[in-house]
Amino acid sequence: MNITEILPFLIPLAAAQFALLGYVLWHIFTHTNYKRGSRGLWVAVSIIGMQFIGPILYLLLGKEDS
Repeated sequence: MNITEILPFLIPLAAAQFALLGYVLWHIFTHTNYKRGSRGLWVAVSIIGMQFIGPILYLLLGKEDS
């Protein structure tokens, strides 16, 4: 398997990953209320678990319902 064979799949996946991380970080820094935890905790979880897991955890567990 060559990298050029899977590159068309990896580029959109990486773009989606960074878009999701950007949205989550924007949401964390523009809101002050969270279901669980604090701003620092969710920034750390989002950045450390950057590969979809951290942002998805924030959206499921930390984002305050509007």
